[in-house]
Amino acid sequence: MSPDAPARTLRLLIEYDGTDFAGWQRQVGQRTVQQCLEEAFVAMTGQHLHVQGAGRTDAGVHADGQVASVEVVSHIPALGFLRGLNSHLPRDIAVLDVTDMPAGFDARRSARGKIYRYRIWNHPIRSPRQARHAWHVFAPLDVHAMRSAASILVGEHDFRAFRASDCERKTTVRLLRRFDVDRQGAIITCEVEGTAFLKNMVRILVGTLVAVGHGKMTPDDVRTLLSSGDRTRAGMTAPAHGLTLVSVIY
Repeated sequence: MSPDAPARTLRLLIEYDGTDFAGWQRQVGQRTVQQCLEEAFVAMTGQHLHVQGAGRTDAGVHADGQVASVEVVSHIPALGFLRGLNSHLPRDIAVLDVTDMPAGFDARRSARGKIYRYRIWNHPIRSPRQARHAWHVFAPLDVHAMRSAASILVGEHDFRAFRASDCERKTTVRLLRRFDVDRQGAIITCEVEGTAFLKNMVRILVGTLVAVGHGKMTPDDVRTLLSSGDRTRAGMTAPAHGLTLVSVIY
């Protein structure tokens, strides 16, 4: 590190396949996305840096557009970081873009929203090609009913019925800007955009839509569930591997 190197804030756009990671956040004895990125920075700069992600994706969750910020003292240009980091990263992570940002930019605190996509393989026969990135639901799903239920969830609501039992957020009120459910062949895609999400919220929302699609719940039941806040009446937590963080909104 040159003594006159400038202090900079970098914004990273990152894609990864979450299958073989124990999530985003560094954990002792576990392989995580944050750990791999921080080790790549050590290899490039010799500096032990903190890479701040916009969202802490769980084990098995993927990302098309995770964003991270890092403060570094270096003359290396952004393009040099892009090439260098990718040369030190494993095959299941790629940095797609590196941009210099104004001081104070923080990938998590500066974010104004996120978009998540959940994929379901709705077919009697499993698909080996979809197995790592879609939940196999073999019984037919009523997509029209799922869409109706999803529309009820759009807006500002108390989503305490759709959070993990160990979620520690002080408030459970969240705003969903949209919640789209589409089908192309055997693939059902649930895409949700919101200002922020509770722990496991998207996966529980999808699990609830699947219960509606199977006729175990009705859209009116979902409306009642929102009012009751009773997690035990919601659907299961959908498997992590069907979920992808699509993009972060600033």
